[in-house]
Amino acid sequence: MSSPEPRHSPGEATEPQDAVESIVPAMPIVLPLVGGVLMFLLAFIAIYMA
Repeated sequence: MSSPEPRHSPGEATEPQDAVESIVPAMPIVLPLVGGVLMFLLAFIAIYMA
């Protein structure tokens, strides 16, 4: 009898790349930029409301 498990070739990747792990190296650049934009927008709203 044949086994129901799929067969893998030696050159095939065993695990797909995780989406979160692909974003992690960009965090030191993205987080300060997004923080700066957020602070600018909050300051603009505070000045506009005053």
